[in-house]
Amino acid sequence: MKANFVTSSPLPGHSLWGNITGHKSKPLSFYIELTARCNNNCTHCYENVSADDVEAKKKELSLEQLKPIIDEAVSMGALWCTITGGEPLIRKDFSDIYLYLKKKGLLVSVFTNATLITDEHIRLFKKYPPRDLEVTVYGVTSGTYNAVTRNPGSFKSFMKGLGLILKNNVRVRLKAMALRSNYHELPRIADFCRARTKDYFRFDPFLNLRYDRDSKRNKEIQSERLQAEEIVLLEKNDPYRFKALKDHCHQLTNQRIQDISCGHLFRCGAGTKGFYLSHNGMFRLCSSLCNSACEYDLKEGTLREAWEHFVPRVRKLSTKREKYLQTCGTCPIINLCMWCPAHADLETGHLDQSVDYFCEIAHKREEMLKSIEK
Repeated sequence: MKANFVTSSPLPGHSLWGNITGHKSKPLSFYIELTARCNNNCTHCYENVSADDVEAKKKELSLEQLKPIIDEAVSMGALWCTITGGEPLIRKDFSDIYLYLKKKGLLVSVFTNATLITDEHIRLFKKYPPRDLEVTVYGVTSGTYNAVTRNPGSFKSFMKGLGLILKNNVRVRLKAMALRSNYHELPRIADFCRARTKDYFRFDPFLNLRYDRDSKRNKEIQSERLQAEEIVLLEKNDPYRFKALKDHCHQLTNQRIQDISCGHLFRCGAGTKGFYLSHNGMFRLCSSLCNSACEYDLKEGTLREAWEHFVPRVRKLSTKREKYLQTCGTCPIINLCMWCPAHADLETGHLDQSVDYFCEIAHKREEMLKSIEK
C-alpha cells in the first residue's frame, strides 16, 4: 500500500492509557461514511461540503464498491455498523446500502440530522429496524438551530423529521454539540432531548478541526469553541454528567503514568475493535485520523490486509520528541484531556505535539474533581 510511515463518550477523556500496541483478532464494528456532502452548512462541522458538490460526489464509493468491503468485514467477525456522513440520507441509494448491511446480519445505526427524513425512510426503518438513529439537536428554537446550520428552514425540517421518527416509534437517540452559538440554550436542549430519549443523551463540547485543513473553516470552528471554564461549568451543572465524573474520577487520573517513558503514540483503542471507512475509500483506525501515513486506500487493497498488517504498523508508531515525552506522553491527567494523536495532528500538523486548549480543559476538569473529593 502507498503510505509513508513516520516514526517520530458520556465521560470526558479518551481512556488513552490502556493497551499500547495490542490488536484484537477481528473487527467487531465499523463506520461507513457514505458522503461528505450535507444539506446543512454548520459552523462547527469538521467535514461537510455542499450538497451539490460534484467533485465530492464523484469520490463517493458506490454500493458495488462497498459490497466487497462489507462482505469482508462480516466474514472477519464484524457485528455492528454505523452509517454516517456528511448527511447520509442525501444519497439517493441510501436505502439500498442500508438494506445490504441489514441483510448481511449487521446491527446498523445511522447518524443523521433528521431534516431529510421522509415517509419512505420511516417505512424502511419500520420494516428493517435500525439499532438506533442518532440525531444531533443544534437548538430548540428556529433562531438558534438555523444560526448553527446556516440553512433557513432547517429547524422546521428537523422538527418534521424527528416528529416522524417519534410518531412511528423508531428507536432514536438524541445528542448535542456544545457551541458558542447554542450555549445559551443548552439546558433547554438537554431537557428537550431527555424528554424524548429517556435512556440516552450526551453532549459534546469538543469540536474537531477540519479534515481537509481548510484554514477559513477552521477559524469558524475555533470561534464556536467554548472556553475551558465554560465547559467545566456545563459538566458540573449537568446532574448526569456530574454524577459520571464523581463516580469515575478515580479512574481518570493516574500518577503512575509519570514514570512511563516509552514514546508510543497510540495508547487509545483506535484500530483495536473497529475501523472507519471514509466516503472516498480510505481506511482509518478512527474517524479523525486523517494523517496520510495512517490511511490505507481500500480501492487498492483488501480489508484483511489493512486490518492484519497496516493497523499494527500504525499502532507501533512512536516518537522521540522531547516536549511530547515530558508533557502529554507522561501526563497523569491525560484521560481528562481531549488530546490524542489524531486530534493533535488536526490541530498542529503533528501526531506528537501538545495542544494548549486541551491542556486548559484537562486542568480545569482536574480542579473540579479535586473539589468533588474534598
